[in-house]
Amino acid sequence: MKLSNPYLSNVFIAITVFTAPSMYAISNEKQHLEHIEVQGVQSRLQARGILKDSIAKTELIDAQQLKNMQAANLSEAIDNALGIRVSNECSMCGAKRIMINGMKGEHTNILVDGVPLHTMLSGFYGMDSVATAGIGTIEIARGAGASLTAPEAIGGTVNLVSQKPTKNGAEMDVAFGNQDYRKVSMVAMGLSEDEKSTVSVIAQHDSRAQFDGDNNGVSESPLLDNHSLAVTITHDFSLDTTVKARYGRSQSEVFGGPVIGDTTSSIAETLASVSKGEADNLFVDNDVRNRYIGNPWETAEWVDTQREEWLFTLLHSFNDNLALDVSYANVEHVQDSFYESIDYYAKDDMQFAAAKLYYTLNNQHLITLGVDRRDETMRSHTDALANNPLYMSDSFDYTVAGVFIQDTYTPSIDFELALAIRIDQINANFIANHAIGDEIDDTLISPRLDMRWFHHENWTSRFSVGQGYRAPLSFFESDHGILDAEKGYLVDVHDVERSLGYNYSLNHTADRLNATLSVAYTQVDNLASLTHNAAGTPVLGQLTEQADVLAWDVAMSYQLTPSLLIGGSFEAYQYNDVFKSSFGIAPTEQRANVNLEYVLNAWSLSANYLFVPSRNLAEYGYEAFNDQQATQAKETNVGSYGLFDFKVTYALNKQVALYFGVNNALDYNQAADEDTPIMFDNEGGYDVTYIYAPLRGRLAYIGFDYDF
Repeated sequence: MKLSNPYLSNVFIAITVFTAPSMYAISNEKQHLEHIEVQGVQSRLQARGILKDSIAKTELIDAQQLKNMQAANLSEAIDNALGIRVSNECSMCGAKRIMINGMKGEHTNILVDGVPLHTMLSGFYGMDSVATAGIGTIEIARGAGASLTAPEAIGGTVNLVSQKPTKNGAEMDVAFGNQDYRKVSMVAMGLSEDEKSTVSVIAQHDSRAQFDGDNNGVSESPLLDNHSLAVTITHDFSLDTTVKARYGRSQSEVFGGPVIGDTTSSIAETLASVSKGEADNLFVDNDVRNRYIGNPWETAEWVDTQREEWLFTLLHSFNDNLALDVSYANVEHVQDSFYESIDYYAKDDMQFAAAKLYYTLNNQHLITLGVDRRDETMRSHTDALANNPLYMSDSFDYTVAGVFIQDTYTPSIDFELALAIRIDQINANFIANHAIGDEIDDTLISPRLDMRWFHHENWTSRFSVGQGYRAPLSFFESDHGILDAEKGYLVDVHDVERSLGYNYSLNHTADRLNATLSVAYTQVDNLASLTHNAAGTPVLGQLTEQADVLAWDVAMSYQLTPSLLIGGSFEAYQYNDVFKSSFGIAPTEQRANVNLEYVLNAWSLSANYLFVPSRNLAEYGYEAFNDQQATQAKETNVGSYGLFDFKVTYALNKQVALYFGVNNALDYNQAADEDTPIMFDNEGGYDVTYIYAPLRGRLAYIGFDYDF
């Protein structure tokens, strides 16, 4: 059920009441919320390098960068990050997948304060609903085995590090723009007088309307409406013991297809229009470039998700050489959805528990020993296909129990080496009675090596090699669009995906210059892929040949003057034909980026230009038509494009800042400038996945940021 506006108002009122008693104690100096200061046992362990693996290459996005990008959610926050691409998988529901090192979205694991908190379902529809309010830093670790507690992250991990209160205060950020853009967030933080206890309360609402670039009555980017709330409490029982509890709740509604106020009056009217049956034609002259004349339900996709999460951690230091880190998380993710008359309801519950011991053997060896367990249960149902003999529920039970050990060897200040190994028992049970093939029941051994070498005070090399795995758990990971095919679907999965990844980076840092070259190669066996059997029924299966991708990038930044920082990057990805055959949406293979940050007194400017060269979509199996008769083929050789974003901020004083900005200032979008993502296949079947460029036009906004 959708959270109402009064719900959000009550949250803000509660925050105001909560922070009011401390208002007179707040300094007029602006609080830099991105600054992280830790106390007690946590600060001591971090200073000794125990809690933070600094060997592996990690990209960082801080709170100020999030503000400069006007990022409301996670997919917007990391869209231009080096080595990451956010793939739009559907023009109706706008599902986003986060791809690291060229791998698929399902190969990325999302962590919150180092703990896995995202289920299989939230990896598909959750990225647009993860609020950026309250995030201090986003850490992006690239490569298989990037985290000891996330071995399934074949591509890498995205760790959302929460802001830590350092004093009493609050921050409100409010913005409005065209496309019915709204963003309202508040972060309130409190610190006890003895500095042993902290509390933070975070609330955010963001929304935007549908976007119809070619004005034919069908949107290419959906309505999105998000509400989120999180409360975190920490307490230091002593200098040696710290506990933390976090509760989060979010709700997201997505609606795409018939444009509200044009070809439909409301979401409710659209869902009810199924009773009208099928129209004779969907578009004038059966051409997707023409006006939509079908019934609203025939192109509609509606997804309502609700998510609730709990996280508890305990950190205890027994002595100078031994420390314990314990964590427990519980996540419930519920999806209620409608795909062009096919209903789909799913409930995904996950529990995760981990315990790690850190033992300093001597000045050269730090031993990490740990155990963890993940239990995930997903149950799905559809009334529309329940009596279809070809229908098979993708419900599953999934359990992973692992033990791991790592030795971090530091023979000198110039060299570090970490050797780790995990042993995991994996069981995936697809509970449908007529499941095909064997269920997954494997014991895996996954080694990992990380090395960092300071060649010179200005040059640093990092190298890592490691194995990873992932159990394909749902057809959703390959193509949610099969839901509306009315041919049912089958699951034919009997092995885990197994990867081997190599990563190398060379960094040069001088007084004004910072430059990094990175190369990554990943190969995957048993890669999940969607195919069709002789009856035309979609089957989630696995490729028999090995898939691989080579990714490389170079990034540079230069402090031209004390006020002006300029930077740029270039990325390239090379897939083999096996890997290309598994994609439903063609990935971006190359892109270049130029950016600058300029500060002059109370004014600041951030700007970014992204360029994507032309490419051949036929290499990824693109074949479609604009007309139902299959006589007007869509282009497979598509042109280059550029996106320009900027934001200007003016600080009225130390507490209040005004800003305005434009995303996609050149107003480029696929439907208006190239061709609609809507298509017919060679059999006259309708689909919405001919995607290769941005699907939203120019977004202009104004707002203010108030620290108090």
